[in-house]
Amino acid sequence: MRLILLRRLGTDGLPPHAEWIKIPPMKKILLLGSGELGKEFVISAKRLGCHVIACDSYEGAPAMQIADESCIFSMLDEGALRAAIAKYRPDLIVPEVEAIRTEVLVDVENEGYEVIPSARAANLTMNRDRIRDVAAGLGVRTAKFSYAESVEELHAHAKAIGFPVVIKPVMSSSGKGQSVAKSESDIQASWDFACMGMRGDRKKVIVEEFINFEFEITLLTIRQKNGPTLFCDPIGHVQERGDYQYSWQPQQMNHDVLKAAQEMAAKVTADLGGAGLFGVEFFVTKDEVIFSELSPRPHDTGMVTLISQNLSEFDLHARAILGLPIPSIECVEGASAVVLATKEGNDPTYTGLEEALNERGVDVRIFGKPTTRPYRRMAVALASGPDALVRARTAAAKITVH
Repeated sequence: MRLILLRRLGTDGLPPHAEWIKIPPMKKILLLGSGELGKEFVISAKRLGCHVIACDSYEGAPAMQIADESCIFSMLDEGALRAAIAKYRPDLIVPEVEAIRTEVLVDVENEGYEVIPSARAANLTMNRDRIRDVAAGLGVRTAKFSYAESVEELHAHAKAIGFPVVIKPVMSSSGKGQSVAKSESDIQASWDFACMGMRGDRKKVIVEEFINFEFEITLLTIRQKNGPTLFCDPIGHVQERGDYQYSWQPQQMNHDVLKAAQEMAAKVTADLGGAGLFGVEFFVTKDEVIFSELSPRPHDTGMVTLISQNLSEFDLHARAILGLPIPSIECVEGASAVVLATKEGNDPTYTGLEEALNERGVDVRIFGKPTTRPYRRMAVALASGPDALVRARTAAAKITVH
């Protein structure tokens, strides 16, 4: 509850006087995960009058720095998660990370809480095996895939699919633990790397056909409470070590292929249900589009929309979950490029910001993470207009994290 100071006109010739009145927030939101994507979502939600409690496993996470309240606990701690929901009694529970004890979300949804986009979506997409099974069951084209819970199983399934194969933990984020095994001699190293990158308590990997694609896209898909499913222009992106490095929008592509991707995204998100923004990833080859992954929340490659769209992916997510209208999504040429840390440390500082911002049409967002580690994403450079990708990458290269 917020207090607003109003000036009321006096009566009977008396002077005006001030009076405090209580104005309830539009919605109370419990945000599960408070990284850079959560931070931008909090900004969008608070602009629409929401009260946000930002949760994460460490103090000073980016979204906590601007939220109304914060709560520190592991999202995988069932008791702590239930206690936070009981304490704050939110109108909306908004997951920002995959590693959540999602069976709790199923339980509390049955009790009457609203989980975004739905408890089923959060539960299925927490693990790559479940969402891949959903897509395949709907007849959506995917790469050939299988699962392994031991290095011996991984050997057998990789041989059956045929080398090279891509190996990923069924639960991770930002490409952690992902590698390509070119032959049987790479299997042990890929298994070990996947295990190191796993989140949660499931030692299980997905092994899939290596797709010789022309490019990858993220198709931001918005399910509304009171309107049709909407799509942003496709976002192209490049990954290294399984993690996105830079992205651009719009990605030029064949109209029929784009339409096929939109139909697949609409089919899968309709099955998951609820309202909100989904980041749906596809491989695009010369003549077809292939479903890759899905996140039921804003996507890291979608940070480009902070500069390329009239409504960013975070604005769209906020509007969709609040049931507010989205009259149009307008896009101009834009790009994003990440700024990475190179070593472990605390209380980072940044140099090169002035030089980066000298680039025409460039903006920079520093996330405010309190610690660093090799390859940790610490900031993003954004650019709009012609040659946006070149200028975004040039700007990002000028910034150093100390």
